[in-house]
Amino acid sequence: MLDVLIKHGLVVDGTGNPGFFGSVGVQGDTVNVFRNDVSSLEAAQTIDATGKVVCPGFIDVHAHSGLMILAEPEHHPKVRQGITTELVGVDGNSYAPFPSHHDFLAFMELNSGLDGSPELPGTWSSVSEYLSMFDSKVAVNIAYIIGNAPLRISTVGWNERPADETELSNMRAMLREGMEEGAFGLSTGLDYPPGSYANTDELVGLAQEAARYGGIYHTHLRNKLGDTFLDPVNEALEIGQRAEIPCHLTHFYQKMTHSGSAKRLLELVDFAAQTQDVTMDCFPYAYSSTRLLILIPEWAFDGGPEKVKEVMRSSVGRERLRKEILPRSGSFTELMLTNFKRPHNQRFEGKSLAEIADKMEKGEVDAICDLLLDEDLGISYVSPGPSLTTLPAFMTHPRTMIGTDAVLLGKYPNPRTYGTFPTVLSDYVREEGSMTLEEAVRKMTSMAALRLDIRDRGMLRDGMKADIVVFDPKTVTSPSTRHDPKQFPVGIDYVFVNGAAVVAQGEHTGALPGRALRHGNA
Repeated sequence: MLDVLIKHGLVVDGTGNPGFFGSVGVQGDTVNVFRNDVSSLEAAQTIDATGKVVCPGFIDVHAHSGLMILAEPEHHPKVRQGITTELVGVDGNSYAPFPSHHDFLAFMELNSGLDGSPELPGTWSSVSEYLSMFDSKVAVNIAYIIGNAPLRISTVGWNERPADETELSNMRAMLREGMEEGAFGLSTGLDYPPGSYANTDELVGLAQEAARYGGIYHTHLRNKLGDTFLDPVNEALEIGQRAEIPCHLTHFYQKMTHSGSAKRLLELVDFAAQTQDVTMDCFPYAYSSTRLLILIPEWAFDGGPEKVKEVMRSSVGRERLRKEILPRSGSFTELMLTNFKRPHNQRFEGKSLAEIADKMEKGEVDAICDLLLDEDLGISYVSPGPSLTTLPAFMTHPRTMIGTDAVLLGKYPNPRTYGTFPTVLSDYVREEGSMTLEEAVRKMTSMAALRLDIRDRGMLRDGMKADIVVFDPKTVTSPSTRHDPKQFPVGIDYVFVNGAAVVAQGEHTGALPGRALRHGNA
């Protein structure tokens, strides 16, 4: 007897092949797919999926959930989108290995405006110990990639200087051990110090180590490099080519502030792909978001979190910051702040930096510094990001998969936190017709699984793991907006993770069947 039989749906199996009408059975944590009559089959639970799509669970290849999911394991914003597996450790900012707990806590504070600083259910130092925190304790599966920041902090320290040969060797050894314990590769966030202090040669050396274990190089580009347009991409491609490792360009799009052509960016990738393995991910929103601390120039971080606080407190440092800090996109009027913890700052939630500075009766840079110091560095922001004119070219590109880049913080998170995957299905598939249903599902499932080398998920095939989404193609959408972002999707009826229903009839069941996926055993 089957545990669950999902019958009479349009089965879109994740391969990109045309959907077919059939049924999907769940036995334990695996699936069976039936194209024929299933009237003779018995099941403990039967779901009539007439008029619905049945597909593999969605895989988010850019998730900032590595800490927050441990504090909020039901993970409503993500699993209710149909996400069943997430890649965490992105942007070079990951949380294992960390031999020094003091360094771990300092790094968590430094990055708290991006990944949060929640109360955690335990401590760890190694990748293996970190991964054990997730097994059957969270709603979705977790794949982990090692950021270069913890490697650099644990060997070079917090200072802006090149790694010497011994330090690079030690970083490679730490990375090697983490790969052996199940990590999927190396990530970098080359706008985020201290990881951004690594030069190209250092990153090649680390990427070579990850390549030896079948990993990938997953990179947030060094966006201030050279012409700030093509040069950041060229560096990433050079690292991938020299290290002989698959190069994945994350949250890759043309910024609204770029005067260059999106066509040139994509042609650069396509040309490189003739001789090396290159992929990308993107999200379908015109908004960017990250920690407010990213506006502070890199020199101020030379020495670590206490150093940057010292710079913001000092009159000399503050004067230099006033001359150098600029909004990353748009203007301070369009930079909306969130994640205030102090009661006296709650009035600033969802307000623009310009409006907040006016209320504080000070300039924007002084407001940034005073608020960051008062809030232990943990403020996030949402602002204009991708160019909506050219975003479809990136979303529909054959090398692009889907990553939410969701920041799970504050009262006004980026709407992509709640709506990325259903928005692709509603806007790009149903409303605009710029992707077929089958191609969109492939970008969300098997394409990501193949990129990460997860061999038992991403497709509905007999014996594959039972990560399944059932949704209504006529109604699926996300009502989440910039000013009212915390709204769950419409039209996603069921989400199964490892055979357990986490979402049933559109509601979270409270089940926590997620697992840490370990590379080589995923």
